[in-house]
Amino acid sequence: MQADLSDPPFIALIDDDHHSAHLLTRMLAAQGAPAIRHFETAEAGAAALAAILGDHQATWPGLVIVDLKAHSGANLDFAARHHAMLRQKGVPLAVMAPPLDRAGRQLLHDAGVAAVFFRQPELDAYRREAAAIVDFWARQQRLDAIGM
Repeated sequence: MQADLSDPPFIALIDDDHHSAHLLTRMLAAQGAPAIRHFETAEAGAAALAAILGDHQATWPGLVIVDLKAHSGANLDFAARHHAMLRQKGVPLAVMAPPLDRAGRQLLHDAGVAAVFFRQPELDAYRREAAAIVDFWARQQRLDAIGM
């Protein structure tokens, strides 16, 4: 089997704030991330991921980032409902959240989140967080995925 170069690797971003999604997409691209596919609601993201992961011919995302602000537990709710589908396919789930204490991070990890990144108000700190996300994505890539 050969890799389908017409469907390049991507990161799925589920973010219900258009401005936030645009800024994160720009920051990730500046740090060397692959293409970003943005989904504007938890429901749209879950449906799209189910369709993509259900298609064995499709390129699956190398990372799913969730940054939902609909309510304070939206990220946790998404992770609890959908982490099993992602884990089964080997797709890591990351969450963007306001700075959390250890207990808050542990709740997310217990719900199946592989990594927690923080929303940063200061531009340089935000840029460093985006670089950390791209580094995390790169470390999660399967070495056997190249040249399949």
